[in-house]
Amino acid sequence: MRLAAIFLALAVVVLIPFLIWGDWFERAFTGDALQQWLASYGRAWGWLMGLLLLVADLFLPVPGTAVMSGLGYVYGTWLGGAAAAGGSFLSGALAYGLCRKFGDRVAVRLMGPEGYAQGRRLFEGKSGGFVVAGSRCLPLLPEVVACMAGLTKMAPVKFFTALACGSLPMGFVFAWIGAAGREEPGLALGLSVLIPAVLYGIALLVLKRKRPDPN
Repeated sequence: MRLAAIFLALAVVVLIPFLIWGDWFERAFTGDALQQWLASYGRAWGWLMGLLLLVADLFLPVPGTAVMSGLGYVYGTWLGGAAAAGGSFLSGALAYGLCRKFGDRVAVRLMGPEGYAQGRRLFEGKSGGFVVAGSRCLPLLPEVVACMAGLTKMAPVKFFTALACGSLPMGFVFAWIGAAGREEPGLALGLSVLIPAVLYGIALLVLKRKRPDPN
């Protein structure tokens, strides 16, 4: 129960900027307005501004999928997808890194001994990587999950592998949607959930094979 309460508390913290500035960001960074804003920086710098917006999504209510689609519209599937995936990856890495800086003593004080132990079991177990990978396409949860993974000291190799498995397909799928000029959020969401799970399952097998034999 303590772990669930921590998840809920982090979700509320992440939700506050959405309640305050969400409508403004939704109007300013969706549709033609976003595409024109990215294009105004020229092809040389627009991708960087889009990437920075996705990183800022950790602190501000930036409509991430709209930014990814906008990058695809301006730069095409491959360049736009690379910037979109990079922004999602860096946002998750920043959340993980900042929260991992807390020592065990601070993490236990925040989460309680029971909650900390539950979090360790979750993120050290087989399901932890799937949670990280699958959360990237959902609202609010990416930041919360990345923070929890950092607080519970999830193994960096496992976390960054799962983060890449979630960020890469999400970035390229939504960039493809933007490049094609389509509005199929259902298709994009479905692919962004299915592909990360498949990729992380494959990565898990590779990591197990590379693990040294204790005998």
